[in-house]
Amino acid sequence: MEPLGGGDSGGGGSSSWAERQRAEAARAFQQYLDRAAPHTAGRWAGTLVAAVVYALRVYYVQGFYVVSYGLGIYLLNLLIGFLSPMVDPEVEALDAGPALPTRGNDEFKPFIRRLPEFKFWYAITKAFCVAFVMTFFSLFDVPVFWPILLCYWIVLFVLTMKRQILHMIKYKYVPFSMGKQRYGGKKGPAASSSKD
Repeated sequence: MEPLGGGDSGGGGSSSWAERQRAEAARAFQQYLDRAAPHTAGRWAGTLVAAVVYALRVYYVQGFYVVSYGLGIYLLNLLIGFLSPMVDPEVEALDAGPALPTRGNDEFKPFIRRLPEFKFWYAITKAFCVAFVMTFFSLFDVPVFWPILLCYWIVLFVLTMKRQILHMIKYKYVPFSMGKQRYGGKKGPAASSSKD
């Protein structure tokens, strides 16, 4: 009978065991993520809790402003990916015509995000967790004057969102849908006679 390590002699068996344990943990974690996918409100509530815990930690220790600034820049980058279409209309217009419909008689093409909602949520949650762990290492507590970082981040946010909104207006797309669209057309004679 062959040993569990696949016949390796020496330390190969422990390496194989560690790899199997890592694979099992990765499979269990992926299964948890798959089960959490349809529960959008619950996932975002958990992320909100993580954000509040991180904010309280930064407030409590009165530091780690550079970590918070880096987190803010990363979240802004994720937001832009979430609001952007997968295929950039500017590039598509140069190649083979517009990707998004611009007139009422154009073919309907649904808005597909560059960064899907689930990946957006996962990246934000992971970022808050990593930033929270970083607050326990004094190496990352670089002394800075935080109001300057905050003002710079606000200016960056406003300029970036202005550019994104102008892009949305120029190519006539809205990255959000509010459920099934209902059309209120003319009521025919059959509809009005059934009410009588």
